[in-house]
Amino acid sequence: MNHKKFPYAGFNSAAIHAGHEKDPKYSHLTPVYAASTFVFDTAEQGMKRFSGQEEGFIYSRWGNPTFAEVEQKIAALETWGHAGLTAKAFLCASGMGAISALLLSTLKKGDKVLTHYSLYGGTQDMIESVLPDLGIEAIIVDLKDLQKAEDAFKNNKDIALLYLETPANPTLQCVDLAALTALAHQYGVRVACDNTFATPYLQQPFSFGVDFIVHSTTKFLNGHGTAIGGAFLGRDTEFMQSKAYRIYKNLGANGNPFDAFLLNNGMKTLPLRMDKHCSNAATIAEYLNKHPKIGKVNYCGLPGHPDFSLAQKQMKHAGAVLSFELKAGFEGGKKMMDQLKMCTRAVSLGTCDTLLCHPASMTHFSVPKEKKEAYGITDGLIRMSVGIEDVNDILNDLEQAIN
Repeated sequence: MNHKKFPYAGFNSAAIHAGHEKDPKYSHLTPVYAASTFVFDTAEQGMKRFSGQEEGFIYSRWGNPTFAEVEQKIAALETWGHAGLTAKAFLCASGMGAISALLLSTLKKGDKVLTHYSLYGGTQDMIESVLPDLGIEAIIVDLKDLQKAEDAFKNNKDIALLYLETPANPTLQCVDLAALTALAHQYGVRVACDNTFATPYLQQPFSFGVDFIVHSTTKFLNGHGTAIGGAFLGRDTEFMQSKAYRIYKNLGANGNPFDAFLLNNGMKTLPLRMDKHCSNAATIAEYLNKHPKIGKVNYCGLPGHPDFSLAQKQMKHAGAVLSFELKAGFEGGKKMMDQLKMCTRAVSLGTCDTLLCHPASMTHFSVPKEKKEAYGITDGLIRMSVGIEDVNDILNDLEQAIN
């Protein structure tokens, strides 16, 4: 049976079976193809593969059978439930590898990229420190204000890409995918979205017209903290198979077979894990929102959050990541982190265990205070990736750590 063409009625089925082809040696799971290169039966076959007349693998930087299943599975999940919607995906060495491949394949010298505040730190650094040296300028505005977004398009005819991250890291603010994409397309601008926090289980940007999606597969897609990885997807399959593929393979942004194997197995339980992650997060957000030592909770699943209605419109659930501000500030944040007993002190997110980090003393320690505050990163801010432990154990650990 060709599983790729079977019409899966459920997301769970697609997460398990999409992209899988029967192994010629009858292995139940797709093996780790730990091969740097692939052989040809004849010189004629080699010529046909290099010219594109025949499909087949040549060199693992250009493609690998273990990658292929993962790429097809991610593309299937991002387009699942939308008849006629197709996408091409590339498996990358990291989320930043995916973002780099996206930016370098869609932007050139003289172009501008429009984006918003509160992006993942690596993305922010890429846009502000790397792209300018290539002659590419970043325009950063509050994209929650559609008028400001339209003014940016009107006043900057060189904008070639609108880059979105929703929910954003670490403030969890959301932007309107449908409205911003429609606006960008009016001005002939393509749109990309980082869908790491939501995953395709909770949000499918392609369904809102977005042109490109990037993921750090290290996070919820893998789910177990066992491998670094990224994914770069596009709806324009001709573009993806030509210019984007050329940038991807020459950049050396490809993943590796063993990490792809781990990612493939992790994705099979994505829906089950996300349901538990999300239900735990909702309970914890409500608890924190009532805690006397917490000044603010950033979680768009709370009715009082400014993005509550928007999140309900474009997401299945508000997700499993939240942040909150301790009234005790910087020292309070450090103290709480030191007193955790079960939850894990670590950066990253999306693993089965609950992870907490204090950006002011960790990821953003070297960022000037005024810049941190402009991005909503206060001294007492704690980012929390809620795991799938028993929710009462998470609550008990938070209670003793905060107090």
